[in-house]
Amino acid sequence: MGKRKRKRQERSTDVISANSVNGLTSTSLLQFLTGDNNGICPAGYTRLDQIPAIVAGYHRIAELAASLTIHLMENTEDGDIRIQNELSRKIDIDPSKHMTRSTWMEYILMNLFLYGKGNSIVRVKTRAGILQDLQPIPADRVTLIPDATGYDYTINIDGVTYDPDDVLHFVYNPDPHYPWKGRGMQVVLKDLAENLRQAAATEKGFMQSEWKPSIIVKVDALTDEFASPEGRRKLLQDYISTGSAGEPWMVPAGQIDIEQIRPLSLSDLAINDTVKMDTRTVAAIIGVPPFVLGVGDYNQQEWNNFVATKLRPLMVGIQQEMTRKLILSPKWYLRFNILSLMDYDLQTTAAVFTMLQDRGDVTGNEVRDRIGLSPREGLDELKILENYIPADKSGDQKKLVGND
Repeated sequence: MGKRKRKRQERSTDVISANSVNGLTSTSLLQFLTGDNNGICPAGYTRLDQIPAIVAGYHRIAELAASLTIHLMENTEDGDIRIQNELSRKIDIDPSKHMTRSTWMEYILMNLFLYGKGNSIVRVKTRAGILQDLQPIPADRVTLIPDATGYDYTINIDGVTYDPDDVLHFVYNPDPHYPWKGRGMQVVLKDLAENLRQAAATEKGFMQSEWKPSIIVKVDALTDEFASPEGRRKLLQDYISTGSAGEPWMVPAGQIDIEQIRPLSLSDLAINDTVKMDTRTVAAIIGVPPFVLGVGDYNQQEWNNFVATKLRPLMVGIQQEMTRKLILSPKWYLRFNILSLMDYDLQTTAAVFTMLQDRGDVTGNEVRDRIGLSPREGLDELKILENYIPADKSGDQKKLVGND
């Protein structure tokens, strides 16, 4: 395995503030390079990473993706086989210094979804053609600079310009004008983010409000005691306060009237219903089941559909970017073990693989591996149900050769 030597060109960051690039003014260029809001946010703008429901949804996707094993595979005439060597270990166990693969992938995806607005950059470090480190770069240190045509671009990291072939550039929701640049889900989620932020502010203000009386005491304003705070406290002490729970009140007729009221609640404001509806919409846009965000109950079918239709396409894009820039052999490729996230109970798994074993499609140790057991000696042969004889001996059965 090797990696092309990275071409590095020192370039001043002054080019970023040039008056125009591809017809962009300096202000619109800044918007293009930084996403739409860094440094030029309108008043009241809410970042997506400040909305708990949105962060929770994307973080759940990142956590699940980070748990996937990365397999190094090889194309053969008999099918694809898994390769285990130093390269596969490097990518799957410790792709970056001071980080496990799980932490590394989670950081990349959170950059991709939220902080990098659809873009996540990983700097590739090699030595003598050997992969040394895959260093994820914080979004605020990266600038994507288009060329005059807009078709090609360069990547500026801390003032150093890199060719796109020399880094890993993961893209989420490609921009319609610059297909190499992601744009995330900023625009789509903007209004929902504002609604959820306002709902949270309303709920917080309601819960912290001191105006929550459960009764109203009407007192004749001509009463002398009513004229001062001390007098009003004395009225409460004399007529309302009791020595024990349940003791009746005795109030002077005509001077004090007591009325019980029901204070306004969050249900009256329909805050909960609005939040649930917006949360379901957020879940649909992000692509996670609503129960991941705390709305509704767990559903196995929804979960497996989420893994198959959201996680799989996302991870296929990432594994393709890693394969085309890290793997030199045309027969090798990287693959995430997506099937490990599918939710099948142990009984179903055991039944399916036992049936495959009866047909001679898998070995006993493969069955044990799927249900979490260690391999045992003598279970590595393919056997068929007829007394579980070896597959290559199935034609030697007495009933087939005419022997009694």
